[in-house]
Amino acid sequence: MAAQFKPGWIKPSTILFASEIPANQESFEFALAQAVEYGAKFILFHAYDMLLVSTSEISSIVSYDGAAVAQAEIEHLEPLAQRVRDAGVECETVVRPGLPADQILTFLREREIDRVIMGTHSLGTIGRLLVGSAAEAVLRNARTPVFVVGPEVGDASYCNFSVRTILCGISLYKTSAMLAGFAAELAAEHNARLVLQHVICPQERAEVFAGRTINQIEDELVSLVPAELQGRIAVEPIVVPGEPTEELLYQSRAQQADLIVLGAQSAMTFAAIARQGVTYKVLAHAHCPVITLPQMAPAVSRSKVEKSDSPEVYLAGVF
Repeated sequence: MAAQFKPGWIKPSTILFASEIPANQESFEFALAQAVEYGAKFILFHAYDMLLVSTSEISSIVSYDGAAVAQAEIEHLEPLAQRVRDAGVECETVVRPGLPADQILTFLREREIDRVIMGTHSLGTIGRLLVGSAAEAVLRNARTPVFVVGPEVGDASYCNFSVRTILCGISLYKTSAMLAGFAAELAAEHNARLVLQHVICPQERAEVFAGRTINQIEDELVSLVPAELQGRIAVEPIVVPGEPTEELLYQSRAQQADLIVLGAQSAMTFAAIARQGVTYKVLAHAHCPVITLPQMAPAVSRSKVEKSDSPEVYLAGVF
């Protein structure tokens, strides 16, 4: 079955950058570089909690006047918006009151967005996403890829979103075909090398091997790449036993990956394992950005997701 995802997931025409105040400069640089590369519209999005804003210096302007507070937030973001416009990119600034995750997800339902980009360095509300329920809500419910610049990603101002090697954490379940196809399309778009890695957990060892050799499993990984792309990109399969997070982080450095591709868990699973799960820990410790793909393509109905016979925890890309 062919992978089902929107063309805009590979070549985004609209990018949403979720910004705190002050902004995460590293993630902003990545977002702007991608908007320039693809000629995409840049949406500078900021959600603010009125309870927090009301205690700041701007809240005293007009006795908590909502319109005045929103205007003050927009003015704080204007230097970023001007940088986007100076780069020749169309920019729209959107400021909304409310919890960041709620407002991001609401906006994604209202508008056609191809990619969400957020960072985790600063102490702002968006910056705290990866240590609270907000990250869980965005990553599991966004029906579009989410590009995260974690706290250990270095200064991005010079890199211009250069992607030479993509590492994709993969499993051998049904949903892996879409994830591998997505990663392969990204590799073809950037003329990058694709590394497909499957880590065999100790408790899975007997089931995974079941009369197969590592070479045979590696061949299965390569077969997940769409046939029309196998001759266009360099694909390297890696199958190793071990702890998934450690092996993914190790290979991301050993392979000098510029981007890690992972799948996002279902809502049912995510809340229970997020802080111990592979995706959470990779986002927190990766030296390069991570892009997460929704568990199911937009065309797949909720009923099909709930009836999936795939294991709850070990879904594509999250083991």
